[in-house]
Amino acid sequence: MINPSDFIHPEDAAALRQLENIPGFPTLVKKVLELGLEPMRYGMNMASCIRLSPTQLPQLYNHLPPICQRLGIEEPEFYLEMNPVPNAYTFGDTKVFITITSGLVDMMDDEELDAVIAHECGHIMCRHVLYHSVAEYLLSGADAIGIIGSLAAPIKLAIWYWYRKSELSCDRCASVVTSPEVVARTMARLAGGPKAITNNINMAEWAKQADKYDEIYNDGLWNKTLQISITMGMSHPFSAVRVREILKWGQSAQYQNLVHKPLGTNTVTTGKCPHCGKTISPSWTYCKFCKGKL
Repeated sequence: MINPSDFIHPEDAAALRQLENIPGFPTLVKKVLELGLEPMRYGMNMASCIRLSPTQLPQLYNHLPPICQRLGIEEPEFYLEMNPVPNAYTFGDTKVFITITSGLVDMMDDEELDAVIAHECGHIMCRHVLYHSVAEYLLSGADAIGIIGSLAAPIKLAIWYWYRKSELSCDRCASVVTSPEVVARTMARLAGGPKAITNNINMAEWAKQADKYDEIYNDGLWNKTLQISITMGMSHPFSAVRVREILKWGQSAQYQNLVHKPLGTNTVTTGKCPHCGKTISPSWTYCKFCKGKL
């Protein structure tokens, strides 16, 4: 059986611990839950996108079930958004759905599309989705409507820092389903490169640019401050950094052991909230009834 602890990136785990220890963060999460933003986004997605199924664009839908089976997770709802911009996202906590855009489908080959979908499934496995939803809420301007107030500013920077680190874990999940080489190739495709060029990129040489970036970053306090000012509002790490991290992990004993480990045997069970006693899903981070942390 595969567990998120088998592949989660240590920087993701450390950033999440720091985030959850910030005073006021649990209050923020509860307020976002109470707003009912999940039903709003779920409804918008249902009305504006095409839900994929065995009878609705099955050639696209059929990418999802084998990935979920391999990872041992329940199959989320799967949607296609008619949007020329290549993108994919996962949203929801009680009703989780994955959406891919037509631009992504048009750009990717089958292996690359599997890597993107498996990456999104990694967010589900690692229980990132709720906190990602909070991050998107803050980005949309929580302060402007006066719900979070002074809590938003310090938490916003911390949650976006964790958001970037969480992507590294999901790149690893995608590598388990495909390979580190496919994930690296997908990074080049998402960076905007046409297949005629990206197929010939020397990935190891590209990854070395991340080492050079580290030298720039660590070249004095001022340079570090400049780089932090650039990255602190980003939702994803730089492409070269992601390529370096995934190729490096692909050479590790942890990855080699994991790809030979029997997968797809996770079981989904329900339990009781320790605070209110109502039935909960194991995927929940907070109880949807009493808003207590699980």
